[in-house]
Amino acid sequence: MKILVNCTMPFALAHGGQAIQIQRTLAALGAIGVEAEPLRWWDEDQRGDLIHFFGLMPPNQIRFAQQKQIKVVMAEFLTAQSSHTAAQRRARRAFRWGVETFAPRALVDLFSWESYRLADALIALTALEQRLMEWKFSADPEKIFVVPNGVEEIFFQSPGATRGEWLVCTATITERKRVLELAAAAVAAETPVWVLGKPYADNDPYAQKFFQFAKANPKFIRYAGGVDDRGELAKIYRAARGFVLLSSMESLSLSALEAAACECPLLLSDLPWARSSFAGAAEFCPVTASVATTAAVLKKFYAAAPGLPRPPRPATWPDVARQLRAIYEKVLAAPAK
Repeated sequence: MKILVNCTMPFALAHGGQAIQIQRTLAALGAIGVEAEPLRWWDEDQRGDLIHFFGLMPPNQIRFAQQKQIKVVMAEFLTAQSSHTAAQRRARRAFRWGVETFAPRALVDLFSWESYRLADALIALTALEQRLMEWKFSADPEKIFVVPNGVEEIFFQSPGATRGEWLVCTATITERKRVLELAAAAVAAETPVWVLGKPYADNDPYAQKFFQFAKANPKFIRYAGGVDDRGELAKIYRAARGFVLLSSMESLSLSALEAAACECPLLLSDLPWARSSFAGAAEFCPVTASVATTAAVLKKFYAAAPGLPRPPRPATWPDVARQLRAIYEKVLAAPAK
């Protein structure tokens, strides 16, 4: 069994969760004896039994792979969809039905919705994503598997520490993560927040506004870039008063899982993905433009954090690799389409 791994976004163009997920998945698969390597698009002699595609694989590529007797497992992140309200999901489902029913084939193909029906198996990060794949995109429920992100052992093994005064937020400095909005609320609430992360580009206007705001408010906003050392990051989580992520949309946050592995209290955006993944194990804040509303929730969380229950233990990457191996074996054993 040889697995070829591919994805939608090149790592050099956008750092973050997908790159970490793929790197850790490849390493974990190799550690349990599964042969897996990146798909070399330029190498016409590369061979493999199955393509594990992270993202929405174009339908024509799935068809070409299957014609060559290569199975396809697709792991699409339903980041936006996992954060939509029920009304938004119904509207988008109706839109898909209308386009697929009445629009020209060329237009339908642009959306790549058919990929959910063509792939030999689908990987969902959460039970919510599993339901969305079936309900919104008409995927076969028998071929959808829920496999969460994993967390590196170093986060579980990091020693306990006395919780300090700072809340911590680990996120890319971009609009979707709402770190500037978090910073404004922290200043209004007089609550110290340490932001860890880098922008996609230093000259990004949103990032520049955040840098300026953080520099002007050092008493409550701490920022010195990202932390690449995973052991150091684990120490920061262990010593943090709590973890905060108020993004406008997510799929299953790796940083939230890492903080959970370090038994850090969680404050997350009150969105479907967060409720489905951390119900009863986190506090929630509405996604709102009101600085006062966010500040009130943040201040309350800060005060309550030392007494809040610790989140449950997340999966490890070896756990994830073993689940994936079982899925690969099942897919490869099934008759070809």
